[in-house]
Amino acid sequence: MKSKIVEAIKPKYFPVAVLFTAEKPEGAAQFQENKFGCVAAMLNAAAKGRTVVFDRKTFGCPGGGVGLGFGNTYIDFPGSIETFLSTGNPEFCKTTFGQKIVQSMPHIEDGEGYLKNPAVAKKMVASMPMANIDEEYVVFKPLDQVLDQEVLQTVIFFVNPDQLTALTVLASYERTESDNVIAPFGSACQQIGILTYKEASSKKPRAVIGLTDITIRKFFDKDILSFSVPYVMYQEMENNVERSFLQKHEWQSILERNQ
Repeated sequence: MKSKIVEAIKPKYFPVAVLFTAEKPEGAAQFQENKFGCVAAMLNAAAKGRTVVFDRKTFGCPGGGVGLGFGNTYIDFPGSIETFLSTGNPEFCKTTFGQKIVQSMPHIEDGEGYLKNPAVAKKMVASMPMANIDEEYVVFKPLDQVLDQEVLQTVIFFVNPDQLTALTVLASYERTESDNVIAPFGSACQQIGILTYKEASSKKPRAVIGLTDITIRKFFDKDILSFSVPYVMYQEMENNVERSFLQKHEWQSILERNQ
């Protein structure tokens, strides 16, 4: 699938499409069943040309299951997600089971410190737009490899500050409101997953800025953020490229310094 937006902003990485499907793509990368893995690392692989796939046994971690739309997989989080996101759970880590878990997830003991305390974290988790998609698989696929018959849910751009600026302006090009782009708190997989899915179901869907998850920054270039767009909004933005600011002098001068 060609993209006028890509031609206009020239990102380093090609956008990634998110698809829900009943069939697993042939040759797609996938985590082993019930083994730990990070969805963001797979997202990075898709941005570099790989097709990757997830199902309810291969979403990598509880946060990934939540983010991709496989229900509230936090209920099985060892030692509770509330303590993991905040101040940690040293008592759990003293148990036999906890000692095994802490070897692969050391933050369980001291917490990630992303939220002030477990009470705050519990309310934050409760506010998330949990989703349980009907289809068996969630697929990340480079947009230029998408076939005409495939149905897209989301398009994810990977952009530097200049390109983020252009997409933010384009998102409002034919809107009469100013809040057409949001940057919600959440893990990277939730930002490109359930938080963008939620926008897709609204009358005026908004784009979601992501990769503001400190834990996954190491997987991406230091100047790259994500810009996730529900597919209906992507189509709107695609249709507005021609005759917009993207073809005028101000943007062209900025584009030159990115070459």
